Amino acid sequence: MSQVVIALGSNVGDTLANLKEAVSLLEKEGCGVLKKSKLYQTEPWGYVDQDDFLNGAVLIETDTPPFELLDVTQGIEKTMGRKKLFLNGPRNIDLDILIYEDEEIESDRLTIPHPRIGERLFVLRPLMDIVPDMIVPGLGSVKELYDHYHGEERVEETDLTL
Repeated sequence: MSQVVIALGSNVGDTLANLKEAVSLLEKEGCGVLKKSKLYQTEPWGYVDQDDFLNGAVLIETDTPPFELLDVTQGIEKTMGRKKLFLNGPRNIDLDILIYEDEEIESDRLTIPHPRIGERLFVLRPLMDIVPDMIVPGLGSVKELYDHYHGEERVEETDLTL
């Protein structure tokens, strides 16, 4: 079994219900959820003329290989009705594989660890909740990335849970 970190985000519809449904669908696909982060309200990144996001992350355990797990996460997005209108646009659900054990993959379809993991506080903050000591291959620990983050994103902890 491999330990994998998946980021979740939503800014369309009932964002909390969207995130909970995505976690439930991951579990139905055989992914054992080991830890869930707190949820954070975050400003949009990239395209900013849209509603705030609700973001979190889960640590899962799975036997599913990386590219097949990508198919699973994209299938969940499709099942939930995600429509990709444009890059960084509004979405009811977004699932990103951030870390897959000590794997380093770079392909047209999948890059692990996620290529911008250290540049996004809305990713780092939830990771600090669940895997602060986890090593991000080629980059150091989550805590080191968090401690060296210098951006100015607004990331507010909520009282909501997955």
